[in-house]
Amino acid sequence: MSNLQQRVISAIVMAAVTLTLTWLGGLPFRLFCAFLACTIFYEWSRMSRPATGGSLGFLPEALLLVFVGTLIAGVPAVWLSILVVALVVITAAGAQMRGTTPWDAAGLAYASLSGLSLALLRGSDHAGLIAILFLFAVVWATDIAAYFVGRAVGGPKLAPSISPGKTQSGAIGGAIGGVVAGLLLAIAARADNLVMLGFVALALSIVSQIGDLFESWVKRRHGCKDSSNLIPGHGGVMDRVDGLVAAAFALYVIGWIAAGADHPALGLFPN
Repeated sequence: MSNLQQRVISAIVMAAVTLTLTWLGGLPFRLFCAFLACTIFYEWSRMSRPATGGSLGFLPEALLLVFVGTLIAGVPAVWLSILVVALVVITAAGAQMRGTTPWDAAGLAYASLSGLSLALLRGSDHAGLIAILFLFAVVWATDIAAYFVGRAVGGPKLAPSISPGKTQSGAIGGAIGGVVAGLLLAIAARADNLVMLGFVALALSIVSQIGDLFESWVKRRHGCKDSSNLIPGHGGVMDRVDGLVAAAFALYVIGWIAAGADHPALGLFPN
């Protein structure tokens, strides 16, 4: 089986599983978010820790399990956020005491905020479903448009020292594609705040591309081509969700400001 065939099959399976769990919402989706958080931290640790193992032992993993348990249990957003801050501070303090790098603390923050943002955006109501589908539409369209526009147009590189394959034309094409896809989803959902959602889609598209570059920088910093080989033809989970989780956090913050921490989607798609 060729690499392209592997990529296509893997992408279809991942999309089907993700959309099914998104549709279900509630506990199934929180379990999915917990799985993502654990996998992201595993891949982050795999890249950033020395071959001899982490100097903090299993402390970061134990703290991550505490977060995962509270996420699955559906703890209110404020308490969940406070817990994430506390766990990251504990990990950073441990690294400081041991005289090691803060990569475990950064990875714990990255993984936890990724799971938290997605889970709280989705919630269990209809607005949460639309908000997550809006997020998917923007991020996936950004990736696809950036790839094809970049290949077709070419031109100056976007960040050659971080990700040599990305072009400025691809970034612009991706942003346009993300806005169009987001607005089409909003129209299908009969949203009446299309101007605002257009600006939100543009912001999410830009943030998703920054998230992609950030993960590329982390990989380059640690001399890794892929975050892992868990997904046939695609590399690791982080390689596939880097832009998504960055955009999810941005959308969660926007929703939090507009409607509160526990029901952020209502600020974007009022019932």
